[in-house]
Amino acid sequence: QRGELWRRAQRAKTALLPQLSCPGAMRALASDAARVWHDAASLAPRGAGWRRPSRPAICDTARAAAHGGHRARRHAGAVRRAAAAAAAATDAAPRDGNGGPSTSGRGGEGYGLVTAGEDTIASVVTGVTTQGSVAVIRISGAAAPEIASRVFWPGGHFKFGWRPESHRVYYGSVVDSGGAVIDEAVLVPMLAPRSYTREDVIELQVHGGPVCCRRVLTAVIEAGARPARPGEFTLRAFLNGRLDLSQAESVMQLVTARTAAAADSALAGLRGGVGETVRRIREGVIDALVEVEARLDFEEDLGPLDSEAVRASVSGLQQDIEAALRTAREGALLRNGLQVAIVGRPNVGKSSLLNAWTKTERAIVTDIAGTTRDVVEAGLTVGGVPLTLLDTAGIRAASDAVEAIGVERSQAAAAGADIVVMVVDAASGWTEADGEIFSGLWGKGPGTRGCKVKGAALLVANKADLAGDREVQLPLLVKEAFHAVVRTCAVSREGLGSLEEAILQLAGAPQLASGGVSWTVNERQAEALVRAHEALMRVSQTIAEGLPYDLWTIDLRGAALALGEVSGDEVGEEVLDSVFARFCIGK
Repeated sequence: QRGELWRRAQRAKTALLPQLSCPGAMRALASDAARVWHDAASLAPRGAGWRRPSRPAICDTARAAAHGGHRARRHAGAVRRAAAAAAAATDAAPRDGNGGPSTSGRGGEGYGLVTAGEDTIASVVTGVTTQGSVAVIRISGAAAPEIASRVFWPGGHFKFGWRPESHRVYYGSVVDSGGAVIDEAVLVPMLAPRSYTREDVIELQVHGGPVCCRRVLTAVIEAGARPARPGEFTLRAFLNGRLDLSQAESVMQLVTARTAAAADSALAGLRGGVGETVRRIREGVIDALVEVEARLDFEEDLGPLDSEAVRASVSGLQQDIEAALRTAREGALLRNGLQVAIVGRPNVGKSSLLNAWTKTERAIVTDIAGTTRDVVEAGLTVGGVPLTLLDTAGIRAASDAVEAIGVERSQAAAAGADIVVMVVDAASGWTEADGEIFSGLWGKGPGTRGCKVKGAALLVANKADLAGDREVQLPLLVKEAFHAVVRTCAVSREGLGSLEEAILQLAGAPQLASGGVSWTVNERQAEALVRAHEALMRVSQTIAEGLPYDLWTIDLRGAALALGEVSGDEVGEEVLDSVFARFCIGK
């Protein structure tokens, strides 16, 4: 397959120059150049010194050039560069016996990766701070096999000229620069391109613990590697086309996932869920752009543009972007979780509710009012969302300095929480003391000047077993402040399921309440999608006002650029630095 690509690329490269005056030949060659470049970029290596152009930019140029005429000649240089890039990509591959690129799967420096000229890097990817039984040290780069031959003796004995074969498992000894054995290890070589970074990768599985890890890593660095920077392995995977930018971000989300649902969402993104969706939307934008641009010079030949069809297409693309943006809230919940403060007067069952909810004895429970003096924290997962529950001291007029500090901390916890759960005694109903607490936290209602609570609020009527069928009668102002009233019994755990569902509904993720979890967009991706949506809104407005086609193309190009930032097709160095700086060392 690579051999055929090489021959096609050479034909496209050499045939373009003499055919620029022939629109028909130009259309065919431009289309072929785009296909060759697309295939070569994904299957063939890139040569040293060739900076990979943006695939969508090449395809856009080829599509525009395919319309022929002087507009085709205007784009001929870019199309010629596309074919030349495809040829350079295949030219850089090691040749097999038939003159085509090698298909042996052996990489190294000759494989022509974007990172071919970079240092070989190494890092402990697990087992540094914990006393685990096994730790893994990863080496990635062109010199990885050579470094492995310096620090690893297969079978515990030095073998002159030994080089690891790809995807084999070797047992042996790790030695330092003086030849002293410092550990026993298992070596797993994954040579280019069949590795995480698409470079030559060597992984050493050594005994866990800080001492063994550092000794082996030191030996690897002395043999020629340098310590990897945070996220550098995944950055190289992105630069070498192994992952797009949205998949690279999903790797980090998977590593830092706090719940199984968050891990499932990250895996869905790693499989390409976000990237595929955005790529499909971007292709729709580019198709619309090509149709509009073709009419700028060739409307007489192509006929009038169907403005309604373009508007309908743009409207459909906007809806697709809106559907993707709706996942942003779910993603934030899965990644960051929620902080829930439990407030109320003393002895209404706040600590009992915390213990029943978390199935622990985290808080001390007695019949004495004011037992809880400080904020008690407990973790819980609800519908895949990590919750941090804050059991606060009962709010009342303090009897001593210690209780006064506890009440002050309770009010601060309520002010900073995402959701505030106010607990009342269902048997006693709404009391004057409850009203004082409400006025102290919410003032004259949410959004008023005296309101300290910024998050949403729920009212829990606890001790429902003692209240029978009686409902808690609430003042109108209180009813409007709370989104729902949930009856619970901490002793029997009755109503806790309804409380969890109400919290998820209140957090804006009803599908999480029903167990629906899929890929989600993060903050950076959502910001780019919003810009793309705004650009398409301007396109729709421009069409409705009957403005010239040139103005349509401005915002269509803006939408395409914004969408390209999600997958990394159109992204600057500062964005890459920001994304990968959040990664841990070793990933």
